[in-house]
Amino acid sequence: MNPNDEDPCYVISVAARMVGVQTHTLRYYEKIGIMEPSRSKGNIRLYSDRDIAHIKRVKTLMDDLGVNLAGVEVIMHMTQHLIELQRRMAELESEIEEFRRREH
Repeated sequence: MNPNDEDPCYVISVAARMVGVQTHTLRYYEKIGIMEPSRSKGNIRLYSDRDIAHIKRVKTLMDDLGVNLAGVEVIMHMTQHLIELQRRMAELESEIEEFRRREH
């Protein structure tokens, strides 16, 4: 992932337009914990490219697959958990490989 993907750079109106939702929808997503945009010093919501991609995934799950918000929340949390488990498994495999190299 590009490091710039996490740079908060879009205000809520621009982010909403980019993904085709209303600004109140993004506020609601934040309220129920589906996402958490950054905040400026003036407390303005700022969305990154990563946030935009996240919102698009939520929208796809709801619009294309008919998943409700509760289901979206479960899917997103499980996806994040799976990513973390895969990262940890890769770390452990690397440690095992290093251990094997030292033993020989």
